Amino acid sequence: QVHLVESGGGSVQSGGSLTLSCVASGFNVEYFAITWFRQAPGKEREAVACISGRGTNPEYLDSVKGRFTISRDNSKDTVFLQMNSLDPGDTAVYTCARGPGGGTRNVCYMDPLAHDSWGQGTQVTVSS
Repeated sequence: QVHLVESGGGSVQSGGSLTLSCVASGFNVEYFAITWFRQAPGKEREAVACISGRGTNPEYLDSVKGRFTISRDNSKDTVFLQMNSLDPGDTAVYTCARGPGGGTRNVCYMDPLAHDSWGQGTQVTVSS
């Protein structure tokens, strides 16, 4: 059974940093792209960053470029999201999701419809 479990959320002040982790189980994670999404109260869910199965060609939401870094350690079935220079606009529930498997392992996807399994999310709160 596919499971994705996020951790690392919390409350920080503006300018602070957090690192989120997404631990996968129930499938061979190296063959799947993984994406981090976030949803703030009253707002649409948006893709923040994605990474291919091989860890290549990451993509980022424009507003987090230069501040967030996505990475993965397939030996530990884990995908990370390093978040620096956080501001209150980053406050949201952050969720990781599994993208399509098979095919090339050098692409990832920011479209929510391309994802078939989701974690429960971890809350990130940034105060000014």
